[in-house]
Amino acid sequence: MSQVRQEHLYSSIKECHEKFGYPVEESCHILDVSRSAYYKWLRGDCGERTKANRKIASVIEEIHNEDSSKGYRRIRDDLEEYHSIKVNDKRVLRICRALNVKSTIKYKKQGCTRNADSPQYIAENILNRIFTANAPNEKWLTDVTEFAWYEGMEKRKIYLSAILDLYDRRIVSYVIRDRNNNSLVFDTLDKAVEENPDAHGLFHSDRGFQYTNREFHAKIEKAGMTQSMSRVGKCIDNGPIEGFWGILKRECYYGKRFESREDIVDMIESYIYYYNNRRYQRQLGVVTPIEKYEQYLSAA
Repeated sequence: MSQVRQEHLYSSIKECHEKFGYPVEESCHILDVSRSAYYKWLRGDCGERTKANRKIASVIEEIHNEDSSKGYRRIRDDLEEYHSIKVNDKRVLRICRALNVKSTIKYKKQGCTRNADSPQYIAENILNRIFTANAPNEKWLTDVTEFAWYEGMEKRKIYLSAILDLYDRRIVSYVIRDRNNNSLVFDTLDKAVEENPDAHGLFHSDRGFQYTNREFHAKIEKAGMTQSMSRVGKCIDNGPIEGFWGILKRECYYGKRFESREDIVDMIESYIYYYNNRRYQRQLGVVTPIEKYEQYLSAA
């Protein structure tokens, strides 16, 4: 049995005895713990590792209470980055299990992509699942997803279009609108190009009706970029941004009910800022997307 779990059992025995007068001997027997070990714990006679685990467990509970979506890996990263506690994954996992700390469960993806009935332009899958890049703005991925909010009993929707950079995984630009139409996607690209005028890399999407529009392809060419598209029915071809949708919704959307458009827009905008500036990613070397981006610029 883990030390942290034993700590919880000892605390329960102590509480039952002090509040309800339940005999310590019977509690120890029911919970299958040693009386001598319990009294040793009660005296505070424990080793340095046990004391350290107590401290780590306390911080883990604090992190979990602030954001229940975090699993043991992200908790370990937070322990090191924000609390200067350096421990390995296995130790954090053992403590999390003892505390019954679990991340928010995943939900099945519900996409909103509508393929064009008569596509005006189709690009080859140039990206070909090579989800790495050597520099910022070398490869961009884009997609649209939807969110629901409620006005009384009436369900309404808003749509989020975003562009993700494959080098640093930052969200380059995004637009939130009430309708999933051409202007939603066109404006997202315009915003990204305006803020990154030197970006002339690969632009990858699925075969949604906006991306197969001839006018959109003209925008890509004007920006000096090369268009790439996923194969039909192959969501994994656009995997990283699909993954971002999953992260966003699992951590801030699923299991919640938004009663106003303002609330859900604020959630989305706040999360994207958090994701870019505060959410550490191991695949980037335990830094945030913006930190990864700035590291590249400072080294250039």
